[in-house]
Amino acid sequence: MSAIVEVERVWAPPAIDLWAGRRPLWWTAGPTGELAVLLVHRRHLHQIRYIKGWVGWGPKVPFDGTLVLRQADGSVRRRPIKDVQVRPSHIALLPDSRLLIAGGRTRKDDTGAWRANARVFSLESGAQENAFCVGDDLPALVTDRSGSIWTAHGDEGIYGGHPESGAGLAGWSGAGEAIWAPEGRLPDVPLEGCTAATEGDLVWLIWYSGTRRGGTFLTRITPATGEVTSWPSPLPRPDGFAVRGDRAVLTRRDHNQRTTEVVRAELLGDTWTVTERHKVHVPGRVVKRCGQGRDGSLWLRAGDTWLRIEA
Repeated sequence: MSAIVEVERVWAPPAIDLWAGRRPLWWTAGPTGELAVLLVHRRHLHQIRYIKGWVGWGPKVPFDGTLVLRQADGSVRRRPIKDVQVRPSHIALLPDSRLLIAGGRTRKDDTGAWRANARVFSLESGAQENAFCVGDDLPALVTDRSGSIWTAHGDEGIYGGHPESGAGLAGWSGAGEAIWAPEGRLPDVPLEGCTAATEGDLVWLIWYSGTRRGGTFLTRITPATGEVTSWPSPLPRPDGFAVRGDRAVLTRRDHNQRTTEVVRAELLGDTWTVTERHKVHVPGRVVKRCGQGRDGSLWLRAGDTWLRIEA
């Protein structure tokens, strides 16, 4: 096995932002190689001290923020985001210069309808354009090139009564309409989503099951046809995954430590087989929601530094 893993340091917030009290919180890798990070001033935040890392910071709703867009060529743009009325768990980029901000939980209102936990903002005006629900309990969320939204749900959503969340995995249009469900085509019953990735027009959702036989699975979805293919994961419960053809890279954090496990795998026949396994030191502490895959690049957040590992 190789003794070296090439880890590219892509971006960290300028010191002037940190000194001014602006904290980098929710983030996403876009489908064309961009990185988006939402900065929020500390006056809008409170800290849950028993939750480690950046995920322990929560906003006082409503709040304003600044979206930093680091383009594939290294250039950086900033866009104001105004009057956010949801406590985010994820952000994601949508076509036509739009941003999705999604909260992790939802509940029914007095009429029995599920409350909107996702908001769409214009990156031109910074104002909200739409609101809808994308299911309950969202450990993993990713958007594809066309603007569809893909979610892997947790146990509280799966068993909480929301119809689409109950299947464990779901696909949504950019307007929040349910467009895809597994319909019994998964190898086991999902219990919790782990992470998500895209490869060209394909979407990958990574999850583990809650049955007695257990297991972690890599599920590939072809949005154009709805076709589903799943494989056992070569690494249990990864928090990062990226794939290019028959090669993949997966990560699993040492929680709140400056190290992570990096595993390379190759699809040999019908099995993803480990070809390399490393313990990698990174510049910051790694906590949950740390990884996302785009076209063979695994984006990894370590503290307030974003790294990239190629499959």
